[in-house]
Amino acid sequence: MANNKTSKIKVLYLLRILQEETDAEHGLTMSEIIKRLNDLGVSAERKSIYKDIQLLRTFGIEVKTYQRNPVEYAIASRELDAGELMLIADAVYSCRAISERQAGILVEKVKTLATNLDKPKLDRDIRVVGRIKRFNESVLKKVDAIYEAKNMNCKVSFVYTRKGPDGKRHAEHLGVPRVVTPVAVTYDAGFYYLSAFDDEREKMLEYRLDRMTSFAVLKDEPAVSNEATKSYKAMSESVAVFGRFVGNEQEAVLAAAPDKYEIIADRFADAVVASEACEDGSSRATVKVCVSEQFFGWVAGMGGAVKIAGPQSLVDEYRAFLRERLED
Repeated sequence: MANNKTSKIKVLYLLRILQEETDAEHGLTMSEIIKRLNDLGVSAERKSIYKDIQLLRTFGIEVKTYQRNPVEYAIASRELDAGELMLIADAVYSCRAISERQAGILVEKVKTLATNLDKPKLDRDIRVVGRIKRFNESVLKKVDAIYEAKNMNCKVSFVYTRKGPDGKRHAEHLGVPRVVTPVAVTYDAGFYYLSAFDDEREKMLEYRLDRMTSFAVLKDEPAVSNEATKSYKAMSESVAVFGRFVGNEQEAVLAAAPDKYEIIADRFADAVVASEACEDGSSRATVKVCVSEQFFGWVAGMGGAVKIAGPQSLVDEYRAFLRERLED
């Protein structure tokens, strides 16, 4: 009876062996296949294996026969090749939104799609600056709930909290839940944010998911659809934003010494619209930026290495910001 059972699932064992041990460059001979099956407690003859290989082909699995000496059999093509799996592994290891431990768990699952020969290639040593230390399961559950609400076209509610000087979190709004229409979820600088239309304040606002408690999907409350929700667009990479402090989007001209220009290029990246070398020896760049106090704080923190050169209205606004800080 036992032999009968193993013979019935022999084709599955054969499939697993070919998936794990073969590719376009590495095949298995018939003798090697028989030995692998015997090691698994499955007796097999050449004739039955030929039938199983044909069965796999009929099912749509591309088992190649290579006329080598001796003849070898292999699954040559896969949905994801070694290079694509390495790209996925790199993306997982590099993601700051998940902990190092969780990244390792996910990559182990990715490895199940690779051959035994390729699995070691997926062990990558990528150092990530700013990676979260702990994997916050509750935040991801909120992300799932937000998308559930978006799919159901309904609102969500939550109590929003802020940390006080005592180190504890305290509810805002006297503990009364915020009721909002979810529009988008963004990950930025180690935190997940919900962009939502706030009914009470009648405008788009952003909330950090880890600051939410008593989160609920309001299935019976339809989502708001208005100009604000329809015209909302996530912060573009072509516009520089400092933290989640969003201001008016406009073009600014920044000036720096030639050896300091890289500061602008690195910080603004795709937000640099144009750049030029000036007669006075400085370099100038026109950038798209959301103007805010945090942007002005960044410029001030450069200690003169980067200056706002225009437009004049922005220069005046920056000077007013500095005067106010000095007077405080």
